Amino acid sequence: MTTLRNRLTGPAALAALAGMVAAAVVLAVAELLGAFFTPRAAPLVALGSTFIDFTPPWLKDFAIATFGTNDKAALFAGMGLTIAVLACILGVVAYRKWALGVLGVLFMGAVIVACVVTRAGVGPVDAIPAVLGTLAGLVVLRRLLVRLWGLKEWPEAPADTASDGGTGQGANGASRRGFFAAAGITAVAAGIAATGGRVLGAARSRITQARDALQLPAAAVPAPAVPAGVQSPVPGVTPWITPNNDFYRIDTALSVPEIDVDSWELRVHGLVEQELTLTFQDLLDAQLIESHVTLTCVSNPVGGNLAGNAKWLGFPLREVLARARPKDGADMVLSTSIDGFSASTPLEVLQDDRDAMLAIGMNGEPLPLEHGYPVRMVVPGLYGFVSATKWVVDLEVTRFADSRAYWTDRGWSERGPIKTMARVEVPKSFAKVPAGKVAVGGTAWAQTRGITKVEIQIDNGDWVETTLSTEASTVTWRQWSYEWEAAPGPHYIKVRATDGTGEVQTDQRADPVPDGASGWQSVMVTVE
Repeated sequence: MTTLRNRLTGPAALAALAGMVAAAVVLAVAELLGAFFTPRAAPLVALGSTFIDFTPPWLKDFAIATFGTNDKAALFAGMGLTIAVLACILGVVAYRKWALGVLGVLFMGAVIVACVVTRAGVGPVDAIPAVLGTLAGLVVLRRLLVRLWGLKEWPEAPADTASDGGTGQGANGASRRGFFAAAGITAVAAGIAATGGRVLGAARSRITQARDALQLPAAAVPAPAVPAGVQSPVPGVTPWITPNNDFYRIDTALSVPEIDVDSWELRVHGLVEQELTLTFQDLLDAQLIESHVTLTCVSNPVGGNLAGNAKWLGFPLREVLARARPKDGADMVLSTSIDGFSASTPLEVLQDDRDAMLAIGMNGEPLPLEHGYPVRMVVPGLYGFVSATKWVVDLEVTRFADSRAYWTDRGWSERGPIKTMARVEVPKSFAKVPAGKVAVGGTAWAQTRGITKVEIQIDNGDWVETTLSTEASTVTWRQWSYEWEAAPGPHYIKVRATDGTGEVQTDQRADPVPDGASGWQSVMVTVE
């Protein structure tokens, strides 16, 4: 026990602690100062965004499959652990050789600065918080190591010849208690600074208040009334309309962009006869349309929940393109977000009658910030990675042969038509249900084609047709239900759908990479 205690309070362990405290100061000072700069200049945000930019498709797929919509929280947790380990190492290095420690800290600071200044919409001045945070961390690391060594002057190497073996408690040194007190006070101050930065940043932001005060105009073409019977009668099946707070969010933005509607502009350019610039007021004054549309993420696994249905308000993209007049040979629109994300959408999809739009409203209110406020794209029938650009600020009419989008450069397909999919939502996999009549239900989708049939198979029995709920349109999902006479024992329930073209959902399993998952979902239940 004594040996363990000595190791935990020995010079190396305390130096590692000093490194962690210094790292906390770097991040806290940068967070506090960052309240006066763009949120994307925060070190953790910049580091995380850069990591996402270099994430291979298999790792992105693994993260979403494992953590779902909590993938960003998992990324921050992993980054925090990595930073803590590196800080401990730098603390020990600085304890043994100060010059090497300084070089290590400066190198890490340079990495952070590089990540900051390479973000879209971030200028060199936005690196100031990271630079000052790095310098503050160096000062703290020096002061803590001075206390650890117990010397009033800064040496080139630790005092290994102290009377107590270099532990910092000799005649020439301060006590461990003094070191822990200094480290504790500094850590608390760093926590207060970081919290203050977040509070100050929120207080200085007027975007949330502006969004809440925004009054959307009525649609010139309202959405058709939702027919009765769209909701499955089975309790527990997903609501036909997904509330905004429950709508899935998968994107590359670690810090949600905050955009002032008075300064927002959309540039339309490229292979067009007439370049355009649209303001938010232009959209408010336009002939807006409403449409219920189901969106689906390409990373959604078989039976997954990365899909949602909402009523969108916006301006038809075909009208925008009609004003710009694309030139012959153009076949793609490259849409770009204010944070640098881009998507490649087939030009003809944005010009047909499927009501692809520049959306400004979602379920009767302005877009939530995390779902693209003030303007995003909504394109029925395509996975979001090639169509649903949030915080959109640029549309370039171009060719697939000439331009590549964010995820295309990372191994995903250029075009992403949504595959036919059905899922069992009730009962859930591994559920225990009583023998007798058991309600089974779920949802299916094949946007722009519609769903005409959903069948289930119990164990290896025959495929039986379920009861379909009312179809609202071919661009929204459709729910289904079935009453199963369940016998005791373990059972497997499989589901498949048939779309409006008569094509049956394939049973061939495929991972989301590169163009979406496929296969039949199977859930196991125990009947008691």
